[in-house]
Amino acid sequence: MSFAFRILGSSSALPTSIRFPSAYVVQMHERIFLIDCGEGAQIQLRRYKIKLGRLNHILISHIHGDHTFGLFGLLSSFNLIGREHDLHIYCPPDLESILETHFEMFNIQLNYSLVYHHMNCKQSSIIFEDEKIIVDSFPVKHRIPTCGFLFREKPLPRSLRKDMIENYDIPIKNRPEIKMGADFITRSGEKISNEILTTDPPAPRSLAYCTDTLYHRGLVTKIRGVNLLFHESTFIEDEASRAKETYHSTARQAAMIAREAKVKQLVLGHFSARYKDLNPLLSEAREVFSETELAEDGKIFMIEH
Repeated sequence: MSFAFRILGSSSALPTSIRFPSAYVVQMHERIFLIDCGEGAQIQLRRYKIKLGRLNHILISHIHGDHTFGLFGLLSSFNLIGREHDLHIYCPPDLESILETHFEMFNIQLNYSLVYHHMNCKQSSIIFEDEKIIVDSFPVKHRIPTCGFLFREKPLPRSLRKDMIENYDIPIKNRPEIKMGADFITRSGEKISNEILTTDPPAPRSLAYCTDTLYHRGLVTKIRGVNLLFHESTFIEDEASRAKETYHSTARQAAMIAREAKVKQLVLGHFSARYKDLNPLLSEAREVFSETELAEDGKIFMIEH
């Protein structure tokens, strides 16, 4: 099943002529998650043909405008196009009252229900789980309560070898339990080890999203070994003091986290509008962690086994 990370907006506080504010889409096992919803997010969703009817989960990392100013417009547009099914919003608690006040002031009655899931940005917790995936929130270090997100596949069943099915004439009723690790007893009473009957499934894939945070080594344990790490890189290292003052990170610091956490790929984003050319940020990070790319608007990263 596909697992993709789409960049809708990669700018920090200010939009630019080529970069929208923070908004990202995770498409995972036919599920669509929108992470943050900066100004213009719905324009980007349409531009890149994300099916709005299948967008049922919105994750808001924190309540700063460049991560939320597009949300009220998107929710209003859902109403105008006739949405009827529930929309789940995972967010700091204060966002609910902010949105509900907007609806009251503009006299908007939604045709669908908003289901709020309040996050505690001081501790890690599972915010979504089904039979295939788990999504965790975890604290990062910013000026206000802010969460990062970790998307993980659940382990897949083992693969039952076709030649073993034929060799031992394994009945259909026994195959599910064998895929889950059981041995097989033949009609003659012989025990066939699961290791002989099956092969290892692909390793579960994972993605971590860390935005608006100081350089914070405490993240390493939580995100260790993920396939893809998105980490903010608002500034280059020459502006490290500015990064610390505003509770942000430099590209080099993001790369240091990626290297220590032994991730497979790093994607830099949340760029200050002062940078017209992003290559200095990329070069700075690659000096520390070579498997680094830029989160340019419209770009899509496929997460492979």
